Amino acid sequence: MKVAALYDVHGNLPALEAVLAEVPDDAAIVSGGDVFSGPMPTQTLARLGDLGQRVSFVRGNADRDLGPYDERWRARYEWLMAQLTPEAHALAEAWPATVTLDIDGLGQTLFCHGSPRGDLEAITAITSDERLREILSGVTQRTVVCGHTHHQFDRTIDEIRVVNAGSIGMPYEGRPGAYWALLGPEVEFRRTEYDLDAAAEAIRATSYPDPEERIELLTSPHSAEEAAEVLEQRALEGLP
Repeated sequence: MKVAALYDVHGNLPALEAVLAEVPDDAAIVSGGDVFSGPMPTQTLARLGDLGQRVSFVRGNADRDLGPYDERWRARYEWLMAQLTPEAHALAEAWPATVTLDIDGLGQTLFCHGSPRGDLEAITAITSDERLREILSGVTQRTVVCGHTHHQFDRTIDEIRVVNAGSIGMPYEGRPGAYWALLGPEVEFRRTEYDLDAAAEAIRATSYPDPEERIELLTSPHSAEEAAEVLEQRALEGLP
């Protein structure tokens, strides 16, 4: 079994479409959470729904709790809630927190959003071995695939391999594109190019609040090193 791990789309439908065009026909798909929190939420959710039984969903923090974390996000939160039907929101909230699949070459593989313990818990490329051991305590699978921190990495501790698939819709990689992973029999990190100009126009054509800020993040993304440092510090301070 091969699996395409598609994480953190964040309502970026053009990026998702480009990635789906590159996913091998014989690969299953895991949607790793934070699907629709972005400029094209209903279209993105519908596109993944079109895949039917081929896709397994994992719930992300933005899928279960769309509430604003600070005042800056309030307008986007209110806008997003106006776009989603109650049925769509209920569907996403019902997605499981984890999914386990048997993947060729990797064995039993646990998919989660943030960590096996919770969708808001961040694992970064620089998470200390001590903290990572605590996060993985109780995990019996050989491989863990996560997202949430929007940068790809691959590390092994105590014979458990931890892979971050990256972000399709809002990556922190220092280079534009849609980032994902193809699993089985190896771990293959992928970067898919798409038409950023067309994506920017599509975002502007929505009523998404402050579209230029989102567009700038897509065209000039933060580096993985910057993201890891900031997100790791927030995790150490107990912040989401």
